[in-house]
Amino acid sequence: MTNVRLTARGSGALLLGVPLAGLGLWWRYPGVAGLGLALVLLVAVGAVSVLSRAQVAPKRTVRPRTVQRLGACSGVVELTGTSKRFPVVFDATDEVAGEAVPVDIPLLAPGQNVKVEYPIPTHARGLLKVGPLTLSRRGLAGLARARTVVGDVVEVRVVPRVLPVRGLPGGVRRGHVGAEERVERGGTDLVGLREYVPGDDLRRLHWATSARTGTLMIREDADPARPHLAVVLDDHADGYAEAKDLEDAVEVAASLVAVAIAEGHPVRLASTSGAVDVELPAGAVDADASVVLAALADLRAADGAGAVRSLPIRDLDVVAVVCGARAGLSALALEAGRASVGVVLVVDPEVTQPISAVGPVLLLRHAKAEGLLDAWNTAVSR
Repeated sequence: MTNVRLTARGSGALLLGVPLAGLGLWWRYPGVAGLGLALVLLVAVGAVSVLSRAQVAPKRTVRPRTVQRLGACSGVVELTGTSKRFPVVFDATDEVAGEAVPVDIPLLAPGQNVKVEYPIPTHARGLLKVGPLTLSRRGLAGLARARTVVGDVVEVRVVPRVLPVRGLPGGVRRGHVGAEERVERGGTDLVGLREYVPGDDLRRLHWATSARTGTLMIREDADPARPHLAVVLDDHADGYAEAKDLEDAVEVAASLVAVAIAEGHPVRLASTSGAVDVELPAGAVDADASVVLAALADLRAADGAGAVRSLPIRDLDVVAVVCGARAGLSALALEAGRASVGVVLVVDPEVTQPISAVGPVLLLRHAKAEGLLDAWNTAVSR
């Protein structure tokens, strides 16, 4: 749809021309009347020059639709001039999260195809609404402007950055589910049962359950040498010295979960507010990692201070608590201390001691996510 409006210059010319023409005719001053009529006619010609639909075939695309924060995302505008006589000049803006992003489009010659790529800002985590794109044409002498809306509103999901992490500590895992004894490497751990599907190893049949239910059931075992990671993210605003510190905490959590998935470890991610609680078994794939990143992308700071959520015993292998400098560290450290390996990672803008310990719990502090993960690589990773 094309919308034609007078510019400030056109409105001024019209407001000046109409009184001049009227007064000139009333007072019989041909010169004044002629000047007024000329201004009015000029404005009319300027409006007519943009009334017709621009002779172009526009197309707009945005790629990729999912991008890590601060990653590259761009829009591409393709314009094909269908006019055979006159070049067309456009100004263009695309709307990104309610803000206008200028798009520099060169002069479009008759029959020419122009492709313009422009960056989509991805500094904010979450779901960005991009579009619509607005094309503007100026009429004669800049007295009128025609605006045409191009393309639909599309959504771009900005997920947290996944930063390099060396890995998880070696396999110290609790014994059977619900038990308190710990097994140092070797052996297997029964964590569940599922129905048999063709191709399963018959040696993994759980005969007692199969006989009782009349359905072949397969053991789901976990290797004690493969650590189970539980990440607890404090998402309450009062726990952070600055609002941007939560972004670093989210990226630390995302990076730890991503490395656990990449190495085939079972992992659980829970926020203190309960807004996020995702559990993935061993052998999860990239699509599962995408689900976790999408959940973190939509996470918003919760009001007030958060209570510590108690993890079940089966999650108490490797526990990483990510929080801000104003969080209740004693309660968080107490929860991490229940695990075989407990680590508290604190986003602290005024860090004095990067690596320390509170009883059996390792305490890592840094102002940025990169620094916290470097400390993890130094002090925690195998």
